[in-house]
Amino acid sequence: MEAAHAHTDVTAIAVTALIAMGCGLILHRLKQPAIVGYIVAGVILGPSVLGLVQDRDSISLLAELGVLMLLFIIGLELSVRKFMAVWKQALVTTLIQVGGSVGVMLVMHEVAGWSLGMSVLLGFAVALSSTAVVIKLLQQTGEMETPAGRLTVGILIAQDMAVVPMMLAIAMLHRPDEVTYMDGARIAAAVLILVGLIWLLLRREVKLPFAATVAEHTDLAPLAAFALCFGGAAASGLIGLSAGYGAFLAGLLLGNSSIARRMEHAAQPIQALLLMVFFLSVGLLLDVGFVWENLGAVLVVLLWVTVFKTALNLGALRLLRTPWPQAFLAGVALAQIGEFSFLLSSQGRSLGLLGAREEQFVVAVTVLSLMFSPLWLASMRRLGTVGRRRFSGLGDLLVTVYGHEARQVRWASHFALSRIRGEAPPLPPPPRPEPPEPEPEPDPPALEPDPEPDPQLAAPAEGASEVAPDAGPEPESPADPTPPEPEPRRDA
Repeated sequence: MEAAHAHTDVTAIAVTALIAMGCGLILHRLKQPAIVGYIVAGVILGPSVLGLVQDRDSISLLAELGVLMLLFIIGLELSVRKFMAVWKQALVTTLIQVGGSVGVMLVMHEVAGWSLGMSVLLGFAVALSSTAVVIKLLQQTGEMETPAGRLTVGILIAQDMAVVPMMLAIAMLHRPDEVTYMDGARIAAAVLILVGLIWLLLRREVKLPFAATVAEHTDLAPLAAFALCFGGAAASGLIGLSAGYGAFLAGLLLGNSSIARRMEHAAQPIQALLLMVFFLSVGLLLDVGFVWENLGAVLVVLLWVTVFKTALNLGALRLLRTPWPQAFLAGVALAQIGEFSFLLSSQGRSLGLLGAREEQFVVAVTVLSLMFSPLWLASMRRLGTVGRRRFSGLGDLLVTVYGHEARQVRWASHFALSRIRGEAPPLPPPPRPEPPEPEPEPDPPALEPDPEPDPQLAAPAEGASEVAPDAGPEPESPADPTPPEPEPRRDA
């Protein structure tokens, strides 16, 4: 009996892995991040569709490990010196994002009668962006190391560091009468530890014990990264801080050490697997029936959040005098709701700040926002390439942005109908024209070699004595053979 149950579990794991890999490959072929495919796989496997995974709690632990590993990798890939170049912009932009989002939700607190805790929690959730999705998009487009990419990553890191104070603030709102000095001390300690670690890393390179031996060992390197990640998370939890905060600090410490690149390479397979499990669990949270029943409200809120965050990001960055190309890319890329919103909504649900319906609504909007983010970024990029062209209407705008895709869909439908009817298939539409490559600069003209001197002119005349090197100054060059023009005669 136990053997049959174990075989069933292994089969379920195999089916889950195959569906996740298949969805990831399909989304990759569509030039979308594979993590969106993992969310789709979670929706397919969840209770709303196939029902192959009924108990989400069975993989919740692995999903939490995926979050910790994600924060560890973020810290591992963060260069402190590069972050310090954009820290002012990142910090101020994050404060404006949080303040703007919470301010709008406090207006809803007054207008719609929402509770204060629910309004602040939803403001925090809207302010956060998805670190995993944005980094994958920047890597896919090759813009991670551009000024706009470094600014975007800096803002994401500042947002991730703000999660700890957010969670503490939500707990304080749940029990305002029980707030003690220790709660404020925890926030201050988190900030001081981070500032002290950055100050240390700016002045010296960290040398960890047994670093060279561990990094050169192919079996010990992944295990050491795993141990450092969860060891830092456990130590942070013991002193009353967030486990994710400790994982991030462990990655930051390791990422600025002498073995950073080798450990990053060793930790990538573990991080990819746990991240897949996390986004799979996100898809399992989505109730397709709830989304269908509230489709209009979900889409309206999704559109409002996307446009609001884009405008808020652009306004904040332009206020800081960020150049328009950098502000445009960062503002559009950060327009989605992040994965840490799930943690905030789960905490709000456990504390009674959100009901089951409100939590499911947050999950639905967040999941659709993550899935819609690559399309929004690609659309805004195309819209940004048309410059200041004026459109006659919405149809002209849609044709400009999605005309090629619309022609592809129309051709595919006509092709399918022609195959069914036995007719000749239509010709495929021409490919999207690529932007012209800049013409290479012409090579400078080659310099002609100096003419060889005439040996007869170069040889000294017979009987002339050669001038010694120390015989005085060189004779002046002969005068111009052209005779000067005669001066005009003056009349007496």
